[in-house]
Amino acid sequence: MQQAPLALSMILLTVIAYLAAARVYKRYSYPFLIPVLTSTTIIIIVLSVFHIPYESYMVGGQWISSLLGPSVVALAYPLYKQRRFLLDHLLPIGGGVLVGASSGMVSVALLAKAFGINHSLSMSLIPKSLTTPVAIEVAKGLGGNPSLAVVGVMIAGIFGAIVAPSIFKLLRVRSPLGRGIALGSASHAIGTSKAAEYGEVAFSMSSVTMALCAIIGSVLGPIVAWIFL
Repeated sequence: MQQAPLALSMILLTVIAYLAAARVYKRYSYPFLIPVLTSTTIIIIVLSVFHIPYESYMVGGQWISSLLGPSVVALAYPLYKQRRFLLDHLLPIGGGVLVGASSGMVSVALLAKAFGINHSLSMSLIPKSLTTPVAIEVAKGLGGNPSLAVVGVMIAGIFGAIVAPSIFKLLRVRSPLGRGIALGSASHAIGTSKAAEYGEVAFSMSSVTMALCAIIGSVLGPIVAWIFL
């Protein structure tokens, strides 16, 4: 199959799967039906049924992946709209980001050490709560596997977005500020997408938290690895 038609086919598959998943989620808003999870499942099933190798899918998938960076930068707009709110709540935001970033990395390091996980896998999972481009670079710098880092990021993002509503309800977290910081620090871009359901303030807080966690995590990653592993 020629490259151009193959790329177009894979892009259409991804877009159609996501739109279908988003439509289902809009009608049945259960946490486990978040579009990123259901659309991924649909794509995996299609690739398996038609015996399409991953390399063939990525001929088109790479073009969608290339949009990840610009989409993160685009989060600056809601951040700008909420700049006054951010300045008024600088202390809780800064504290929440620091606690979220450090606890995510330290918990992984401690669990990896407790269960005797090999060094490469441990280094790959430490940046699991950072946004994908940053997690890949941090994993590389620590001597981990970038591909495993992406898997860790996806699992953290999906799991966090699924369990967040239950945790918010259990702990009575009603503040858009608290919800945004929690989702942004634990579940990066996927959590930010979930935060949009709680309003613009929560979405803005999640986006700024995700960005700050990426910066802090780049510094904390080597420190956590050196101290605990």
